[in-house]
Amino acid sequence: MADRRVAITGLGVVTAAGVGVEPFRQALMEGRSRVREIDLFDASSFPCRIAGQIDDFSARKFVPKNYRKSVKVMARDIEIAVAAADAAIRDAGITTQGIDPDNTDIESDRLGCNIAAGLISTDLDELGMAINTAVAEGRFDMKLWGQTGINNLTPLWLLKYLPNMLSCHVTIIHGAKGPSNCITCGDASGHMAVGESARAIGRGVADVVFAGGAESKLNCMGMMRQTLLNRLCANRNDDPAAACRPFDADHAGTVIGEGGGLLILEDFDRARGRGARIYAEVVGFGGSCDPDGMDVTRPSAGGLDVAARKAMADAGVEPGDIDLIVAHGTGVPGEDAAEARAWADAMGDELEATPATSLTGMLGAMFAGTGGVELSTAALAIDEQVVPPTVNFSACAEGGELSLSAEPRRADISHVLTGAFSVGGQSAACVLRRVEES
Repeated sequence: MADRRVAITGLGVVTAAGVGVEPFRQALMEGRSRVREIDLFDASSFPCRIAGQIDDFSARKFVPKNYRKSVKVMARDIEIAVAAADAAIRDAGITTQGIDPDNTDIESDRLGCNIAAGLISTDLDELGMAINTAVAEGRFDMKLWGQTGINNLTPLWLLKYLPNMLSCHVTIIHGAKGPSNCITCGDASGHMAVGESARAIGRGVADVVFAGGAESKLNCMGMMRQTLLNRLCANRNDDPAAACRPFDADHAGTVIGEGGGLLILEDFDRARGRGARIYAEVVGFGGSCDPDGMDVTRPSAGGLDVAARKAMADAGVEPGDIDLIVAHGTGVPGEDAAEARAWADAMGDELEATPATSLTGMLGAMFAGTGGVELSTAALAIDEQVVPPTVNFSACAEGGELSLSAEPRRADISHVLTGAFSVGGQSAACVLRRVEES
């Protein structure tokens, strides 16, 4: 990393386990699946009818009163990001404009934001009602759509579905005028957002940054795309909790899980100076792209081995220094095998002796929201000195010999390596380090 050290001082996690770091911490160590039958919409016609769904959720609880009308133009992905940002900044103990505008303790131009996002699907009911007004003689009429049909959508309709709106709303709410970006590289995006944020702090252009990602594919279009890619588990609708089994011999596909995680990254000296709780230090980042991974019919880990080696080199550590791997583990057999090979290539002979964990069995696949949650897991593992359990793991699939366990394990954890990949060929990895008491 660059000259200035980077601390993680806040965690904001929004998943099927609940909102905030403490519900997530409890669920993580408990090791119980939150996957269940979908009731957010009618999924009865889909082969996979289960997911990691967030219940009773609205961003209205997590925005200032004068901003609540804006929730009407937030897709669910945006609402998750807004709630995660609120939880994270409160956990960090930093007062922004969105917390108390009269008593802020961070300069707006020193507060940045890098949030990973995915392809946000439109609300089909909302769009369908408007389209129906442009039907003439049983056929959709483009001219009629332009004349009157499109006027049946709210003027701000498009703003609900732009990926950059996750960062947009968070920066507006919290008055963040520092470096801001939206990263859209699938599952690898969250790690990329944290890597970019850490480097912004390291080179001195920001002091505090919201970093991570959020996504919800729990809708008809998201389900359809994953179904057509043959990625979803369709043989355990009657046993949802046991459906997603990352790296397990009985894995049969993934399940969608909506959610995300935002971390508060902060200049280390600033954090120490205000007496902040520091979960861990970000010390390494690496990214890679496998052009062959653009073929979505071919299982690939997107060059994850390259990203992992880069992250370790950036941190100045060797595979033998890594005490825990937070793996991606989609539960899709070909993807699990490709990822396991990548970890083996990156870690060499140290892989077998290095504890590992994966979250997907508990929460489902969160896509662009994955990285922030996996990095939060890494930070909490350091904080607890516990390797979290891998839900639904019983025995390794052939060729995927990671050191996983369905039970939590006490360990001396100083360095954690975590990485993710997308079906589009991108990958990214980060190394976190325990901060010794001064």
